[in-house]
Amino acid sequence: MEQIRETFLEWLRDAHAAEKQALTMLNSQANRIEGYPALRGRIEQHIRETESQVEALEGLLDRYGTSSSTIKDMTGRAMALAQSLGGAVSTDEVVKGSLFSYAFEQMEIASYTILIATAELLDDQEAVTVLNGILRQEQDMALWLLDNMDGVTREYLARLGQDVAAKR
Repeated sequence: MEQIRETFLEWLRDAHAAEKQALTMLNSQANRIEGYPALRGRIEQHIRETESQVEALEGLLDRYGTSSSTIKDMTGRAMALAQSLGGAVSTDEVVKGSLFSYAFEQMEIASYTILIATAELLDDQEAVTVLNGILRQEQDMALWLLDNMDGVTREYLARLGQDVAAKR
């Protein structure tokens, strides 16, 4: 059981690093989006959710007497910065940002599903409750992105056809 516990903690540290990476990406997106107020508003809402998720994950790690991985956090932030810089020069940034965000949410959903299964095996009901809450937020964001992908794409294409600032 000790090996399972250590694996769980490693995966919690991975989730923490992913959320820190998400914060960097989301903040970068929100700061650049100009012509898509609904998308920007939803991203800003998810930033607040993600900040709470980071705190919740840190609380779980503290409860186990461990902390996040500085190296993983820094690596995740560097990856997010590189992705943000790449998006900034893309002519269709808002569409590609939505696509990448949706894919990232799906990765997080899978990660939290794995963490919940492991917490259940460890009989850690507090972790199960916390992780289920985070999972629901990630599912809600993924669903919102999917439901709005068509609209964002069509708005981008309409702006492009009108020679209006479309990328952001």
